[in-house]
Amino acid sequence: MRDIVTPRPASTLILVRDGRLGLEILLGEKNSKVNFAAGAFVFPGGALDTTDLRINFRLAGGLTDEKANQILGIDDGGLSYWIAAIRECFEEVGVLLAKPSEKLLFNQDEFAAFCSKKRDELTCGQISFQEFVQEGSLVLEVDQLHYFSRWVTHAGSPRRYDTRFFIAQMPQGQVAQHDGGELIDHRWLSPSKALHLSGEGKLNLMFPTRKTLEKLQEFSSAGEALDYARSARPIAPMDPRLTIGSDGKKLLVPGDYAYAEAGKLDPEQRGTVSREIKPGVAVQLDKRVIRLTAPNPSVMTGPGTNTYILGDAINGFLVVDPGPENQEHIDSIRGVTSDQVRWILCTHTHVDHSPGARLLSLYSGARVLGCMPNYMERQDQEFCPHEQPTDGQVLHFGDVTIDVIHTPGHASNHLCFLFAEAHMLFTGDHIMQGSTVVINPPDGNMSDYFSSLSKLYDYEFDWIAPGHGFLMDNPYEAIDRLLVHRRKREAKVINALSLIGQGTIDDLTIKAYEDVSPALHPLAKRSLLAHLIKLLQEQRVLQDGNLWINCPSAED
Repeated sequence: MRDIVTPRPASTLILVRDGRLGLEILLGEKNSKVNFAAGAFVFPGGALDTTDLRINFRLAGGLTDEKANQILGIDDGGLSYWIAAIRECFEEVGVLLAKPSEKLLFNQDEFAAFCSKKRDELTCGQISFQEFVQEGSLVLEVDQLHYFSRWVTHAGSPRRYDTRFFIAQMPQGQVAQHDGGELIDHRWLSPSKALHLSGEGKLNLMFPTRKTLEKLQEFSSAGEALDYARSARPIAPMDPRLTIGSDGKKLLVPGDYAYAEAGKLDPEQRGTVSREIKPGVAVQLDKRVIRLTAPNPSVMTGPGTNTYILGDAINGFLVVDPGPENQEHIDSIRGVTSDQVRWILCTHTHVDHSPGARLLSLYSGARVLGCMPNYMERQDQEFCPHEQPTDGQVLHFGDVTIDVIHTPGHASNHLCFLFAEAHMLFTGDHIMQGSTVVINPPDGNMSDYFSSLSKLYDYEFDWIAPGHGFLMDNPYEAIDRLLVHRRKREAKVINALSLIGQGTIDDLTIKAYEDVSPALHPLAKRSLLAHLIKLLQEQRVLQDGNLWINCPSAED
C-alpha cells in the first residue's frame, strides 16, 4: 500500500466584476513549466506561507480569529487563509485588496505607482509581501473576501492541496496584470464563455475550476454571487475521487452516485472503481459482501436490481434479493458462489426482487426466507418462503448474523437486513439511490413509510446497500433527506388543495408534482394517493368519491 500525500493548506481568490453582459471572472493561465496545473486557466491562488499570520498584518473589518476558524471549521489559523488569498492575488495578477492606513495617505496615482514598484521588487525576491505591506502602512481588506467553497486534491495525486476558495469584488481603479512568471496570460470571461471555450478545447480548466464556473453560471451579477457567498450555509469539502468508466477515467464529487463507493473500495485513489453499474459484473463491497446486478434496467429499477451475496464457500453463501427470474442472472449468482448458496433472503416480493428465489432454490436447495404481503396485486404470485422472519429477529446463516427490521411503507412485507459485521444495511426498495420510492396503495402505505424511516435511527450502520444503485454513506443524513423530501411533498399536496379547494388525483398531480416530468406523472399519482390517504386518516383532508377536498383545519 502506498502512502497518501497529505494535502497542503492553500487559498484561492475568485475575482468578479460586472461586465457588459453580466458577471465576469478573472482567470490566469499557468506557465507550462510550473509543477502544478501547468497550462491550465485558474483563479489566483497558492499554498499558505509561514508569514501569512495575523500578527504580521493589520486587518480591516471585524473578522476575528475565532470567527475565521468557525467559518472554515478549523481549530486555529483561520485568518491565514484570508491573508494568503490576498497575497497570492497580488503576486500573480497585481490586484491588491488593501488600503493605506490613516497614518500614511496616498492619492490614487501614488498608491498605484507604489504598488507597481513594490510588486516588481516582490517578484524579484528583493522584499517579502509582509515587508511591502509594512512599508506602505497598509491594511488588508479581509472583510471583502467571502468564503465560497473548499476543494481537496484527490488522494491519488502526487501533489495535493486543501484549498479554500474565496470570492471578492474586483477593486475599483485597479487593473489586473499577470506576473509573467507563474502566469503567462489572464482573461476576464463570463462563466458560460469560459466553459464554452473549455468544451471546444480552447481553454484548459482544472476540475475544481470547471465545477466552480458551473456554480457561478447561476448568478447574473457580481452582487448575486457575493450575496450567495455571504449567506450562512454549510460548506462541505469537495474531495474528488477518481473512477473508471466506459469513457475513461473521471473525477467524481460528493453527490455523484458512485462517490461514496469509490472512497470505500479505492482509498488510495488509483482510479480502479467503476462509476457504472454493469449487469453480471461482481463487485466486492466488503470482505464478505459481493454485489451482482441483474440485467433489468428501467425507469423503475435504475441500472438493475442488486443482488447481494454474503458469506464464503466454507460456511455457505447467503443471497439477499435474487432478483427477477432471469436465467442469465441466476447463472451469474451460481458462478460467483460456485453453487454453494444455502440461504436466500428477500426484502419484499415485487417482481424485480423475489422471483429469482424460486429458480435459485431449485438449483441449490437453498432455504428461502421472506414475508408474504397483505395484498397480492403487483406481487410475485408464486413466492412461497420456507420461513417468514419477524421484526427484531436475529438470524444466523453459518457464521453470518443478520438482524431483521420490518420496514413497511413501500410494501407491507418489506424487510431491511442489517449485517453488523460489515456495518451495512440492505434496504431493498425502502431506500434507493437516485430517486424516491413509489408508495403504491393499498399495499404501500405512506404513514408506515414515515414510521419505518424513523425506525432506522435506532440501529447502527455506516453503509446503505440499496436495491438499486451504489453503496451510500452518511446513512442518517440520507434518512433525514428522505423525510424532509416527503414532508415537503406533503406540504405541496396540502397547498395544492388549499388553492383549488377540491380536485381529482389528476388535478392534484399537476399542481403538487409540477416539478416532476409529466412522463413520470403516472408513477407520481400512486405516491400522491398514498399521501392523500395519510392526510385523510389524520383528518387533514376530506374525500367525496373521486374528489379530494381541502379541510380548513389543515391550514391552521
